[in-house]
Amino acid sequence: MAERLTAVFSMKGGVGVSSTAAMLAVAHANRAEPTLLVDLGGDQPAVLGIPEPEGPGLVDWCATPSRSIEALARIQVDATPDCMLLPRGSGALPADAAPLIEALAQLDQQVIIDCGNLAATSTFATDIVELCVDRLLVVRSCYLTLRASREPPLSPTGVILLRERGRALGLTDIESVIAAPVVAEVAVDLAVARAIDAGLVAARLPRTLVRMLAKVPSGGTAVASTTRSVVRGRRP
Repeated sequence: MAERLTAVFSMKGGVGVSSTAAMLAVAHANRAEPTLLVDLGGDQPAVLGIPEPEGPGLVDWCATPSRSIEALARIQVDATPDCMLLPRGSGALPADAAPLIEALAQLDQQVIIDCGNLAATSTFATDIVELCVDRLLVVRSCYLTLRASREPPLSPTGVILLRERGRALGLTDIESVIAAPVVAEVAVDLAVARAIDAGLVAARLPRTLVRMLAKVPSGGTAVASTTRSVVRGRRP
């Protein structure tokens, strides 16, 4: 079931990869799709507003010689009724990403992987992105973000654009530079910013945003057209 794996990443820090990955996972889960959010950076508990997991995580699982799918399922923790979190765990990320991807591909869940900023992380995250069917690049509508993202090490299958008011860059600019379609355009919204800052992404996302993100192509689905968010508000 490798086609159910979606990597979310950026090429610049502070873009909003972790919050975007969390919102995407919650949106899919709200459609009663069993969803697993994989946390490579360790920020997802804070984003989701859940207690910091005390047990082992994916790093610990990868370090175990007798890795099993059952063990991987046991270390997942509840985020929402239909969304589970695979926490990062302690220690450095391993060198080989293939065992984790092979195990995740066998789970009967939609898998969203928060890979963070590839320009500042280990090769493990880059390898994860390379092994996923869907690779979603998160960018903001600003020149510096677009400049950092113009030559990603891996070709994204789609772009999630976080649009800020007053920016001149549009969809055509983003798509022409990155050479990938914008599959979702999320306007910077006060309600969303407050939910993220309060660690309430799992509970307080605007319904319009949840419905929009649930339509983001996943599982190898071809992109037919751009999906745009109707969530608007003042810039936080």
